Amino acid sequence: MAKHQLSQAAHDRLTAEFTDLTTRGRIQVADKIERAREMGDLKENGDYHAAKDEQGHMEGRIRQIESFLEDAEIIPPAPDGVVGLGTIVTIVYDGDADSDAERYLIGHVEERPEAGDVSVMSPSSPLGSSLLGAKKGATVSYDAPNGKLKVKVLDTQTAR
Repeated sequence: MAKHQLSQAAHDRLTAEFTDLTTRGRIQVADKIERAREMGDLKENGDYHAAKDEQGHMEGRIRQIESFLEDAEIIPPAPDGVVGLGTIVTIVYDGDADSDAERYLIGHVEERPEAGDVSVMSPSSPLGSSLLGAKKGATVSYDAPNGKLKVKVLDTQTAR
């Protein structure tokens, strides 16, 4: 089974969220359910159904985080100037102007950089895997559904 490769920051954030949801979160939802039960008939009690839905979503998130943490592998940051897991990379497609550059975080979907304007790209995607190990200024090519495409790495930075 594949491990979930996470940065230390993402692992710490998920651990804190898991702890919060399994303690404060469960208590808070149980209180909401109890208050809604006191209102009477549960069949037509919107507050009760909303609280039970919230409980279901929260328990699903708890199981998801638990799965990530049970099989987590902490990855060290890539060296400066090199694209690796946990790197925010700025790329431009061959033939496009530098002003058309796009920024991506290479890593797990749970990696959430402080710069919220960055989309997460899987390192196993065609573009993501071709970028791994590339240095700032390098041009890499990858097989896209409509043919081979080239991108230039304009900048790299470690996500925080």
